[in-house]
Amino acid sequence: MQEMNAMGRLKAQHSRDGMGAEKPEVLPVILGGDIGAYSLARAFHEAYGIVSLVVSQRASHMCGDSTILVNRVEPELEQRAVLQAVLRDIAETHGHQPLLLLGCGDWYVRMIVEMREELEGHYLIPYIPEELLNRLVLKDSFCRLCEEAGVPIPRTVVYDTADDPAQLALPFSFPVVAKPASSAAYHYASFPEKRKVFFLKDRAELQAALSAVRRSSYEGKFLIQEHIPGDDTQMRILTTYSDQQGRVRFAAFGQTLLEDPRPMGVGNPLAIVSRENDAIVADAVRLLESVGYTGFANFDIKIDPRDGSHRFFEINTRLGRSNYYVTASGHNVARWLVADLVEQRPFADELVVARGRESLYAVAPKPVVLGAIANPDLRAEVRDLYELGCDADPLAYEAEGKLRRRLYPFVFAFKQWRACRSARKDRTAAASENEAAEAEPSGGRFSKTDLSAAPRSNARPLCTDAKNRAANHAMANELEAPELQLMGAAQ
Repeated sequence: MQEMNAMGRLKAQHSRDGMGAEKPEVLPVILGGDIGAYSLARAFHEAYGIVSLVVSQRASHMCGDSTILVNRVEPELEQRAVLQAVLRDIAETHGHQPLLLLGCGDWYVRMIVEMREELEGHYLIPYIPEELLNRLVLKDSFCRLCEEAGVPIPRTVVYDTADDPAQLALPFSFPVVAKPASSAAYHYASFPEKRKVFFLKDRAELQAALSAVRRSSYEGKFLIQEHIPGDDTQMRILTTYSDQQGRVRFAAFGQTLLEDPRPMGVGNPLAIVSRENDAIVADAVRLLESVGYTGFANFDIKIDPRDGSHRFFEINTRLGRSNYYVTASGHNVARWLVADLVEQRPFADELVVARGRESLYAVAPKPVVLGAIANPDLRAEVRDLYELGCDADPLAYEAEGKLRRRLYPFVFAFKQWRACRSARKDRTAAASENEAAEAEPSGGRFSKTDLSAAPRSNARPLCTDAKNRAANHAMANELEAPELQLMGAAQ
C-alpha cells in the first residue's frame, strides 16, 4: 500500500507552477539523502510542483517523512552493481517520461559518468564526459588547468601516498593544508584518523597524517597546500551553469559565514550570505569555457585577508550540498536544468549573475551563526537579514504536510548547535594543550599527536571495500542516531 501511495504521488503532479509555466514532463531521480538532495527536490517542487524520486542509502526523517518527494532506500547503493540494478528498475517503472538523473556526491557522479553509455538511453545526464571529469576532479590536474587558464590557486605540492612522507620537501612554511586528490576514491577509505581536510601546524603533524593515510586503503595522491589565513568568513562559494554548448550562462556568488565543524564535514557551509564579485566570476568563466564544461559547477574559493587576493581551492562537478543558497537568491536551480536539458530552450547571450537580492542561507541556529562571526559589521549585517526575514532554511518548507516532518528542522538545528558547541570546546582544549606543549622541554611536544610513532602492529589493516562501506555507514549512523531518537520522542 505504501509503495502504491508513493507511485501515486509521483504521478499526481500539478500542471502549472506559481509563475504560470507549464510543468515539464520529467521525473528527477536524485541519488543521495543529505541536505543537498532534499534542496534539489525542493527546488523542483517550488518551480513546478514536481515530486522527485530520491534514492538514499539509509532512511532518515529528512527525506523519509517528506511529502514533496518519494524516498527509496537502498542500503548498498554505493556498490556499482546495486546502483545499476536500481536505475534499471526505475527506468522500467517510470520509462514513460523523461528521467533526469542527479547525483549528490562525487562518488555518485563518478558512477553515473562511468555508466553513461548504459544509462543515456533512459536518463538525461547533466554531467561532463569521463575524460574531462578526471582532469577536473583530480585536484592535482585541476591545479594544472587553473594555472593554464590564469586562475589563482594556493601554492601546492603533490604527494604520492606510496612515497615516504619523511622525504617530502615543501617550498612554503607551516601551517599547511592536506587533502586527497580524489574525493571519490577517498570516500571509500576508512581509518580512525580520517579527515576530509587536514589542517597541520608543523612537520610532525604532517608526517603523522600522511602515515595514517598510507595505512588506509586510499592509494591516490594527496595535495599539500600553503595555508591561507582567515576564519570561515574568508571562504567564498561560486555556483555556475554551463549550457550544452559549453557557454557559461549563470553564476551565483556567496560568502560563507560558518562551515560544518565535524571532521568529515569540513568545507560544507552551514551559512552563506549572497554576494557579488565579477573578477572571481570572470576567472571561473575563463576556466570552464577553456575546457568545454557543461552543467552545474561549484567552486570553493578563499580571500586572503592580508591583501584581498583570492585563491580557487577546488571544483565540484555538480551542485554542492548547500545549493539552496542559489535558489534562495531568486534563481531556482531546477529551472536551468529543465530549460537546457528537457525543454532545450536557447539562452540569451548575456551571462546571468545573481545580483541585488540579499539572502541568507542557514542550516544552523541563529545564535550559532551570529556567534561564529567575529567581524562586528558583518555580524550586524547578518542580524539585519534575520530581522528582515531574508534567511532561508531549505529544510523548513511550508509545503511539507506531515507534522513530524515539520518538526524536523528544529531537531536538525539542535544537532547542529550541539556539533558546533562540541567543536568549540575541542578547539579551546586543543589551544590549551598547544600552549602547555610549547612550555615543555624539546622532544615532548608531539607525544600525543604523532600518529606515525605508533608501532606498526597497532596500525589499522588495509580495509576491503565492504569493510570501508560498513565503517562509513557506522559513522553516518552514529551521527544520525541522536536525531532519530529525538524525532521518535516527537511522534
